[in-house]
Amino acid sequence: MPKPRLYEVLWFVFICGLIVYLVARGAAQGGYPWQWYRIPRYFGMFDGSSFVPGPILKGLVVTLQITLASLILSMSVGLSTALLRLSRSFIGRAVARAYLEIIRNTPLLVQLFFIYFVLAPILDLGRFASAVLALSLFEGAYASEIFRAAILSIHKGQWEAAFSLGLTPYQSYLHIILPQGIRKMLPPLAGQAVSLIKDSALVSTIAVYDLTMQAQAIISETYLAFEIWFTVAAVYLVLTLTLSAGVFFIERRLKGF
Repeated sequence: MPKPRLYEVLWFVFICGLIVYLVARGAAQGGYPWQWYRIPRYFGMFDGSSFVPGPILKGLVVTLQITLASLILSMSVGLSTALLRLSRSFIGRAVARAYLEIIRNTPLLVQLFFIYFVLAPILDLGRFASAVLALSLFEGAYASEIFRAAILSIHKGQWEAAFSLGLTPYQSYLHIILPQGIRKMLPPLAGQAVSLIKDSALVSTIAVYDLTMQAQAIISETYLAFEIWFTVAAVYLVLTLTLSAGVFFIERRLKGF
């Protein structure tokens, strides 16, 4: 990967400085009494020799748990749906198609409410499980198209070679098709994972105490609306940038750099 030129670095620093200047100037002219010094305590405090996590860290843990569980389940749902759409079963293709159309053409918030208020009492699901299920079904629908596109991009000669070796369709997918499709799947799947992290903020609407819900609770007590929301936005930004950097590293390793 080529190193950035000096003028590119200077241009980036200039843009960042300009943004900071505009935000600071707008805050000064707005007359808002900024109280950033009160923010650290909501991350945590030391009580003697032990560290006591604050509400922001507690909410971050819940957000990470929901994101990780939803990511694993959504990838499973997406791959299963993609394989159903590529199968020879008419019923399987019809079910997968119906699932995709329903999920992709209705808002996530409506799906979340439907699962929590309608399905959860029937299936005896808690708030956490309802949130994970809603996010997994929503993201899984988009992930399935990524999987399907990657599979279809593999040259048919690879299938012919697999069948000539006597491999079953399952073995062909596992050992030949999917490994070759990983490189093509990674960038769009990374985008879906980033969307999942941001979409997880909606689980606060069903009283799951994630990062967003904890922020709302803090604001209701302190009225530090701007400071808290900017802090929460920064935390989400760190999460998404970390994920993007991790995927970029994996991509480079797969390409042999």
